[in-house]
Amino acid sequence: MVKKPIVTADEAVKLIKEGDAVMVGGFLGCGSPTGLIAALEKRGTGKLTLICNDCAMYNPKTGDMNGVAPLVAKKRFSAAVVSHIGTNPEIQRQMNEGETDVRLVPQGTLAERIRAAGAGLGGILTPTGLGTEVQDGKKVVEVDGEKFLLEKALKGDVALIRAKKADKAGNCVYDKSGRNFNPLMAMACETVIVEADEIVEIGELDPEVVVTPSVFVTHIVQGRK
Repeated sequence: MVKKPIVTADEAVKLIKEGDAVMVGGFLGCGSPTGLIAALEKRGTGKLTLICNDCAMYNPKTGDMNGVAPLVAKKRFSAAVVSHIGTNPEIQRQMNEGETDVRLVPQGTLAERIRAAGAGLGGILTPTGLGTEVQDGKKVVEVDGEKFLLEKALKGDVALIRAKKADKAGNCVYDKSGRNFNPLMAMACETVIVEADEIVEIGELDPEVVVTPSVFVTHIVQGRK
């Protein structure tokens, strides 16, 4: 089994170019690759498209934030494809003032669009959003008398994901609900950087518990201690 490069977070984010579509794992900060997010914020690469479940949490009164919120606050993204922005007033402001192109996608649809990209499919059929603004500009397909929206597969350039453990080949296991979107995103991007809380030798992980196989991972970063 081929070992993958183990790099620092600062080295890893150099792989992200201006204008890239970046998938970031996490659910309101749970399972987010915090070290990679901090490194990307420091590097300053901009005009990115964020693909994430949400824009995490930000309290403008205290300045407290988690997940991708620091990147949102620094306006590293020109567009965001997300299912939820209700806990981040800064991205709400950017959307309302036309500073960031926010594309809201139903959460299940977002997950399945990412999964479709990883499976090499062109898209999915879903009834979610029929007869609402979600339908605008999309093709309606009828199957056995039922109508569905055609939602195109959603692919990224780089995925930043978080794992509880990764071996040196890139096989990953996750920590309970910290799993969330991470495995799907690992399948849907050409470059996949995993921030692992613990890096172990090849052979130490039980194959039965591996969720993301090494074939999807290109780089490994040691998570923050």
